[in-house]
Amino acid sequence: MGIGTGIFLFVVGAILTFALNFQVTWINLDLVGYLLMGAGVVVFVISLILVVRKRTSVSTTRTAVTPNGNERVTEQESKDDVL
Repeated sequence: MGIGTGIFLFVVGAILTFALNFQVTWINLDLVGYLLMGAGVVVFVISLILVVRKRTSVSTTRTAVTPNGNERVTEQESKDDVL
């Protein structure tokens, strides 16, 4: 979702900066467009970094039979490492 948001902000900023040819007295549309394009690039890069990060999961299962042979005890351990 963040990658799409970054692209959307960049496109809206480019439209405000380069495609619109009218002036508004109370706001500079070129400056707003440049700010939106910058924010779009920042959001895109941060989202891309978060997507590229890998997450590994290690799962260990141990099963033991009691001495009478009827019951089973299962122990599970899960470990997540974020690189």
